[in-house]
Amino acid sequence: MPLSVEELRDHFAYSAWASQRLVQAASELTEEELVRDFQTADHSVLGTLVHTFAADRVWLTRLRKVPQQFSSPADYHLTVLQNEWPEVYRQWDQCLAEMTDDTVRADLTYQDMRGNTWSQPVWKLVFHVVNHATHHRGQAAGFLRTMGRTPPALDLVAFYRLKL
Repeated sequence: MPLSVEELRDHFAYSAWASQRLVQAASELTEEELVRDFQTADHSVLGTLVHTFAADRVWLTRLRKVPQQFSSPADYHLTVLQNEWPEVYRQWDQCLAEMTDDTVRADLTYQDMRGNTWSQPVWKLVFHVVNHATHHRGQAAGFLRTMGRTPPALDLVAFYRLKL
């Protein structure tokens, strides 16, 4: 059963909340800790957060059907995540506010980073963005624990508790 646009908005609000909490935690790291290589695909706390930010941005451009950029060396600064990621979330909010249950059930045709063309329902793609970010936030939270730091609460239930 497809997710409603309201459910997608709620899940994306959670994703924005959790990512912003993790960026705040990352801002308390030393430069050495921020870029410590954990031998994963994105290497470090900073690299993992930049990857997640870039994915949030690229999927937004796909939905809006505008030229896309994944990441660039300029993205690899905590200040970019602190200042530009909230703007990406604001644009996501605007994009989702313009959608209806009918529009999220419609297919979106897009090209992946390798140039392959795909067509899938919008709701599945938006839910993927949230799930992708959750996966990588978990990695970054694990990196924090490995360095003896306590990551912030990032669970969906913690987000829901704020809305009681």
